[in-house]
Amino acid sequence: MTGSVVIGVLVLPTASQAATGHDRPEIVAHRGASAYAPENTLAAIDKADDLGFSWVENDVQRTKDGALVVIHDTTLARTTNAEEVFPDRAPWNVADFTAAEIAKLDAGSWKGSEFAGARIPTLHQYLKRVTHNHQKLLMEIKAPELYPGIEDQILRQLRRDGWLNRWHVKHRLVIQSFSADSVRTVHERRPDITTGFLGTPAVADLPAYAAFADQINPSHTTISADYVTAVHALKGPHGKPLDVSTWTVNDTASARRAAGLGVDGIITNNPDVVRAALD
Repeated sequence: MTGSVVIGVLVLPTASQAATGHDRPEIVAHRGASAYAPENTLAAIDKADDLGFSWVENDVQRTKDGALVVIHDTTLARTTNAEEVFPDRAPWNVADFTAAEIAKLDAGSWKGSEFAGARIPTLHQYLKRVTHNHQKLLMEIKAPELYPGIEDQILRQLRRDGWLNRWHVKHRLVIQSFSADSVRTVHERRPDITTGFLGTPAVADLPAYAAFADQINPSHTTISADYVTAVHALKGPHGKPLDVSTWTVNDTASARRAAGLGVDGIITNNPDVVRAALD
C-alpha cells in the first residue's frame, strides 16, 4: 500500500500522513514539467508524462480571431520569437495576433536549442495530447477580463474534445482562475465541474467562495496550517470539504512545509523534486 506501513492486519500512517491527516498531496506539473521543457507546450506535457505525473496545469487565452491557445503571459514576448518575426507589433499581446500568426512562432528556443520549433498549442491540440498521455488537467482561465465569453467558449471546446463526459468531469478535470467571476460563471454553466479559485481570500470571506468553488488554491508563501484548516472546515458546492492546492513549490524545503500544512495538492515546475521531497 503506497504511503503506508503494513504490520499484520494493521495499517499505520507514515510520518507524512500523520502530519497532514491524509495521503501525500497530489503533485501537479505546472505548465507541464516546465523546469525541463518550454512551459505550456506539448513537450512539457510529455516531459511530465515521462517523469510519471498524471496531473498537468495550463493557461488558456484567446487570439484575435477567436482561437483558444495555451500560453501563460498575456504577451508573446517572453516565450516566443514574436519580436523578431513581427518587430512592428509591440507589445505583442496574444489578443492582437491571429491563430495563424501565432502558429508561426517558435515557443521553444528560449528554453534550449533542443526545443527549437516548438509551437504554442491550440487548446484542441493540447487536449488531444493530454488525452493521448492519459493525463489529467488543471486548467486556468487566464485574464478572462480580456476575453469576454471565454468561459462558454472553453466549455464548448471541452465538449467537442470529449472532456465533459461524466468520467472526465469527475476524475480528470479542474477549472480555475484568479477571477472569482470567471469561476462562478463556469460553476453556473456546468455545476458538475470541479472549480478552483486562485488566491488567498480572507478567512471571513471563504464561505462566499465555497458557494461556487471546490478548491482554494493560494501561493504557498501566503498560507499557514490554520489557514488550510479554515478552508478544510468549509464544504464546497458539491457538499465536500474544500481542497487546497498551493503554488508554485519548486524546492525540497518548501514542498515539505506545504505538505506539513495539510494541503491537498502541490503545483510545481519541478514535480520530480517535490516527489523526492515527499518520499
